[in-house]
Amino acid sequence: MSTNPHVDPTQTAVFGAVHTGEIDVSHLNLREDARTAVEALPAGSALLVVRRGPNVGARFLLDSPRVTIGRKPSSDIFLDDVTVSRKHAEFSAQPGGGYAVRDLGSLNGTYVNRERVEEVGLVSGDEVQIGKFRMTYYPSLQGFAQ
Repeated sequence: MSTNPHVDPTQTAVFGAVHTGEIDVSHLNLREDARTAVEALPAGSALLVVRRGPNVGARFLLDSPRVTIGRKPSSDIFLDDVTVSRKHAEFSAQPGGGYAVRDLGSLNGTYVNRERVEEVGLVSGDEVQIGKFRMTYYPSLQGFAQ
C-alpha cells in the first residue's frame, strides 16, 4: 500500500519493452523505401515523410538542434506553396531525444494530429501539417527503447 497520497494503488503502470538491438518498424506502416530510411536514421535524428499535398513521398531529415521550415528559400526545409508562411515553423531537438515543433506566428498555423499547436513535443507517427503539406514524423530508433 502506497503512502503517497498522489499515487492510486489501483492504477496499472505500463512500460515499453527493453530494446534488444533489433529494430522493429513493422508497426509504422511504411513503404519499403521509407522503412529502410527510418531503420538507417542516426541516433538523435528524425525523418519527416510527406503523405499528402505537394511532393508526396518526399523525405526531410531532422539532424540539427534547430531546423526551420517555410516558404523562404533559405529555410532548412523549403516548402514552395502559398499556404506556407515564409517563416512558418521550426523543429528543435529535445534533451531526452526526439524533436518538438513550434509555430513561428504563421498565417495558416501548424497542426499536429489535426490540432493547431503553438509548440508540442512529437512522438513517432504524429502527423505534422504545414500548409497543404501533411508529413508523418519518425524519430530515430537507434539507442531508444521500443
